[in-house]
Amino acid sequence: MNSLHFTAESASDGVVERDFTVDGIPGVLWSPASGAAGRAPLVLMGHGGGADKRHRAMLGRAHRLVTGCGFHAAVIDAPGHGDRPRSAQDEQDVAELRRAQAAGESERPVVVRYNARLAETAVPEYRAALDALQELPEIGADGPVGYVGLGLGSAIGVPLVAAEPRITAAVFGMMWPDALFEAADRITVPVEFVMHWDNERIPREDSLALFGAFASREKSLHANAGRHLTMPMFEVDSSVRFFARHLAPAGTSPARA
Repeated sequence: MNSLHFTAESASDGVVERDFTVDGIPGVLWSPASGAAGRAPLVLMGHGGGADKRHRAMLGRAHRLVTGCGFHAAVIDAPGHGDRPRSAQDEQDVAELRRAQAAGESERPVVVRYNARLAETAVPEYRAALDALQELPEIGADGPVGYVGLGLGSAIGVPLVAAEPRITAAVFGMMWPDALFEAADRITVPVEFVMHWDNERIPREDSLALFGAFASREKSLHANAGRHLTMPMFEVDSSVRFFARHLAPAGTSPARA
């Protein structure tokens, strides 16, 4: 059994925020402050490379999922990120990345290899966190689960969703496909995929190739003008509506995002 411990709690604007650890891995769970009767779906989130569980993107998505749909949202720090110390291998990979960036070389081979290594550790950690969170009565063992993650969040999320049958809808994007094709081909749940047409880091051909690799019969491609770090807020709201469609219990009407 995976041990869930809450370490801090606060509430504001209709959202309860609880820090937790699962077998020593730190995370955050956001829930409706109203304590609405019955269970609510859970959306797992994955943060980007160099970010952490409290990055503004995580906070913003979580609050929209909670206030817009009445869902729970949770994220854990990826290995070597946030409150988790870097290993010697992490330090070596980050130094190699910085060297490539300073030299004007492609960061692709470094990031793909680094993220794939992190995913090998993070996927079982996310599954353990899901085990523990589903023991909470407000979530439940049979409740709907989704996943959203861009960048590193996709590098972890694609193999996670491929391996985890409890996740039934996912949002991905902004990652090179090199290490993800095999896992993407095993994903059949509904997928919303986000890309930037003018991304200076991830060529559009690579994003299109990864989108094409998903075996899902229901998948949508959201291509926006802009560079790598220019995510429009309406795409965040679109992902909330996506999860409301696919995770909300039959007969309910989630609030609009």
